[in-house]
Amino acid sequence: MKAAGGGSIINVSSIDGLHSAAGLIAYSSTKWAVRGLTKCAAIELGQYGIRVNSVHPGGIYTAMGGAGSMSEEEMNRHVYSQFPIPRVGRPEEVAYVSLFLATDVLTGGQLGGGQFYVDSFNVYLIALTAFVGFTTSIFSRPYMEHELAIGRVTPARLRLYYASYQGFLLTMLVALSTNNLGILWVSLEGATLATVLLVSLYRTPESIEAAWKYFVLCGVGIAQALFGTVLLYVAADQVVPDADQALLWSVLNEHAGELQPSVMTIAFVFLLVGYGTKMGMVPLHNWLPDAHSEGPTPMSAVLSGLLLNVALYAIVRVKMLTDGALAAGTLLHAGFAGRLLMGFGLMSFLVAALFLHRQRDIKRMFSYSSIEHMGLITFAFGLGGPLATFGALLHMTVHSLTKSAIFVTVGHASQIAGTQLIEHIRGLIRTQAPVGWGLLVGTLAIAGFPPFGVFVSEFLLLTATMQSTPWLTLPLLTGLAIAFAGLFRHLQPMVFGEPPPGQVGVAANMLPVFVHLLIVLGLGLWIPVILARWFDQATILITGRGLL
Repeated sequence: MKAAGGGSIINVSSIDGLHSAAGLIAYSSTKWAVRGLTKCAAIELGQYGIRVNSVHPGGIYTAMGGAGSMSEEEMNRHVYSQFPIPRVGRPEEVAYVSLFLATDVLTGGQLGGGQFYVDSFNVYLIALTAFVGFTTSIFSRPYMEHELAIGRVTPARLRLYYASYQGFLLTMLVALSTNNLGILWVSLEGATLATVLLVSLYRTPESIEAAWKYFVLCGVGIAQALFGTVLLYVAADQVVPDADQALLWSVLNEHAGELQPSVMTIAFVFLLVGYGTKMGMVPLHNWLPDAHSEGPTPMSAVLSGLLLNVALYAIVRVKMLTDGALAAGTLLHAGFAGRLLMGFGLMSFLVAALFLHRQRDIKRMFSYSSIEHMGLITFAFGLGGPLATFGALLHMTVHSLTKSAIFVTVGHASQIAGTQLIEHIRGLIRTQAPVGWGLLVGTLAIAGFPPFGVFVSEFLLLTATMQSTPWLTLPLLTGLAIAFAGLFRHLQPMVFGEPPPGQVGVAANMLPVFVHLLIVLGLGLWIPVILARWFDQATILITGRGLL
């Protein structure tokens, strides 16, 4: 391990290596010894990049643990019924923990390699998706209870909402963790179906129209992505020995330089159009503002915070393969895919910034803000290089956290005012201070005010642009200024204005909002070392070079 530059040692001890028990002098002594050995070895070997950990299982259903004297069901009933998890452990669970400790996903390694695959790029998106999904579910309860109380949804539709919400999160996690580009496509199609049910939840004419628009546009887009996936398989089938592995991203990445450039170029264009539709990329964005404005607000939070990220993640994965295929430069410029992303990203960024000024619905306004920020991130991934890619990864994180917090606040603000029209939302701080302050601070954060994390990521992107393509710095600064004006054009009366007579507060859980915004503020002041290394390892995977 010293010669290899590092490694991982896992010692299996016992829970009796953490505390003592009568009648187990010899057993406990050896387990305490394993724990002490682990501590000493970790101190001595850390300088060589070798991690040493110990695992301390409780009761495990083995021959030593009583498997020969009673069945697992009897043991659960008579011995473990009073435990927080009322069952005996299994040997494979100890193996799973050991496997997790032995992997180097957070430091540039990977886990899996078959149908599921986790590396330094998708591992942080998986964690972000789980976190935002969890905090949004906390907000969902009081919000949907209010919708039920005022008659906007029935108990049956409330059950449909929760089932669709969980189905949506499942498809997002599968899309992020799969190694198979075909399963990635299926997962995003599943997300389309789950989202259609959420958009049409209220069954109003407007929500039905928005759901159909979303279904038709994203259905056409996902069909383009399917054709692009088929072309990927055609290119891979010529160089991958095992046809069953021809759509595994890890295998394709190993053979990227051998893939036929012409086929990969066409495949990337179709996949960019297909997944770009899911991402809300201009000019394929028309479904997104309608879906936001007509569906329940928790759906808007996860739509902007999660779905757009996953669609862009799919595009970047395919871009990495296309860059490898075009690296020789015999057919097109090696940066062809990146230039496409820069062009569509910049167009999305500028168009959305302009459309912010024309919105009268508060949810539509922030949906265009999502298009603007996703355009900026797409531009950064297209620009390439360690600095731009690191900034794009950071911006994906802070945008997801900030925008989901904003939509939580917007949902409560709309319930207080009884409408989503900006001109009728007034005096939030006087009516319900936490909601008013949440909207104000969230808007400051998403507009890129220092010291929030959005400011840091945008500063990194601007710096990278000035270093590689200085002439594009002015359009970026202009777009940021236009977007800033569009967001703050109506903010003052909504937050500080005179509330209408009779306006009262609603039951609101603002904890997710302030947790998200505190994290975004913290990332603007200081990025923890482990997170910075996380981003840097993903940057190395995407660009071949690190920033740190």
